[in-house]
Amino acid sequence: MKNPYVKIARPDHWIKQLFIVPGIMIAIFLIKDAVYDTKFFVSCILGFIATCLIASANYVINEYLDAEFDKYHPTKKNRPLVTENVNKKIIYTEYVILAISGLICAYFVSFPFFITDLILFIMGIIYNVKPFRTKDIPFLDVLSESINNALRLLLGWFIVTNKYLPPVSIVLGYWMFGAFLMGIKRYAEYRMIKDPKQALLYRKSFALYTEQTLLVSSVFYALLSVFLCGTFLIKYKIELVISIPFLCLLFCYYLYISFKPDSAVQKPEKLYREKKLLILLVIFVILVAVLLFVDIPPLKPLLDETLVEL
Repeated sequence: MKNPYVKIARPDHWIKQLFIVPGIMIAIFLIKDAVYDTKFFVSCILGFIATCLIASANYVINEYLDAEFDKYHPTKKNRPLVTENVNKKIIYTEYVILAISGLICAYFVSFPFFITDLILFIMGIIYNVKPFRTKDIPFLDVLSESINNALRLLLGWFIVTNKYLPPVSIVLGYWMFGAFLMGIKRYAEYRMIKDPKQALLYRKSFALYTEQTLLVSSVFYALLSVFLCGTFLIKYKIELVISIPFLCLLFCYYLYISFKPDSAVQKPEKLYREKKLLILLVIFVILVAVLLFVDIPPLKPLLDETLVEL
């Protein structure tokens, strides 16, 4: 991928759109009157294409506006907009074409899907472009970037239905899950750069961050995510409570690999190299899939509001 204009669109990051899939699966589980015909499968394809294009538009503006800062990062200093001369007009044209193409595809899925993808596009502006540029504000940088995770859940949901809204608990839980991922990514970056002054030149939000605040805030996001996701799981299928320890294990192992030098958590699209993490993820997914179709009567009393007499 030598063409810099293709590279800055980051097609290798399109795998992140798999975060749409849980939204689809949750909707399929909860919505009993949904129809799964040819139109549904076309919507799935169009939805993924639309979101990939919108994400690429956000990546383009991100790389263009971050070029002056990326030169201070140990690995990002090799990005094409840092090392090569590129045409500004082509950059802006690419950005507009990707955004418009994505929104057109999104419109043919459903109106709620289109609005959600539009918000995803707007969040790219809020995160990267002055006077907003939330990526420069400590903690808000993590929360504003990770809201894209919740938006992807909504996108998956709206592929299945445009009649209902998803439970708030799972949307917020998914958002906090994304915040944990982003917080740990910041933590790994900060540890790799080592020099606080250089870290500040790369990312302004590092002015008020330390290894301790990044780690503690990430644990806070993880706790919130597990609580909110657990609330959803217990409310809609009590058997899924069995999967919560495995969810916690996934969080812990992700934190563990962040301590590695040049950790893969800095580049989530490279996480496929973490074989143990993938094995844990597969076990968790299989367990959830099985529990969705299994009834365990002894767990029902957990939902009983009455006190047990001695």
